[in-house]
Formats: sequence, C-alpha cells, structure tokens
Amino acid sequence: MPEKTEAEFRDDGFFITGDLGRIDEDGYLAIVGRDKDLVIAGGYNIYPKEIEELLDAQDDVLESAVIGVPHPDLGEGLVAVIVPAEGREPTEEEIFRAVSQDLARFKQPRALRFAQALPRNVMGKVQKADLRREHGEIFTAAGKD
Repeated sequence: MPEKTEAEFRDDGFFITGDLGRIDEDGYLAIVGRDKDLVIAGGYNIYPKEIEELLDAQDDVLESAVIGVPHPDLGEGLVAVIVPAEGREPTEEEIFRAVSQDLARFKQPRALRFAQALPRNVMGKVQKADLRREHGEIFTAAGKD
C-alpha cells in the first residue's frame, strides 16, 4: 500500500509507526501501546497494553485483549476478552478482583468476555477491530451498562 506508507512520512523525513511510548527518567524509551489501541473513557487516556499485561499475569489466563467500545456515558468503555489457560475456568469475579487491586478504577474493564481464542491475522497479530465489531454493542444495547 504505497499511498498509505507515503502518508505516514512527515516533511522532516520521520516515519510515524503508530507506536506510543514514554521516555523514563534515565532517557530510555518504553513502548506503552499503539495509537489505534488508545481508549478514551470519561476523558482519561487508557493504554490497553498495561491492562493486558496485568490480566495475562493471572494464572488462569492464557492471553487477553482489551478494547474500547462505545459507552453512552463515558464515550468508550473497556471490555477485556480473556482466553483461559488450558484446564482453567476463571470467573468474572476472580478476574475483576485481581485487577481491582492494581488498577485505578477508570482503568478497570467494565465488561469481561471469555473466548477460546483471539482473532489473529496471518502474521499472528490480534485483530482488535474484529473484537470491537463483535463486542461493540455491549454498553449501548438496551438494558446494558
């Protein structure tokens, strides 16, 4: 896609990758997420990678993906899609309890969904757009919050 590639080059020659990072006090760059993955909920910027790392560290979780979907009050609400570890059956309560100890309230997922696998492209990258389409009406459907 040469047109898309060309559009990402800036006049000064820099290429915009879409990665988001921060520089620590020692001058080291840490990648904190992707521009397209950034969720803005209630005016707060939330980087799903931070939440995914915490979820993935749970013994009952093989892997996770955190997405933002439309929310009537917050703009976007966080949904965590969890793939349980083999032979494990975590409950929503256990997952919520585990993350509530280490995340500020505004970073905590408002909904949890379990899946057998996360959708991936041919390169193995999780397709969060597919997850947003699948779970996009969780908070906007009648009677949901």
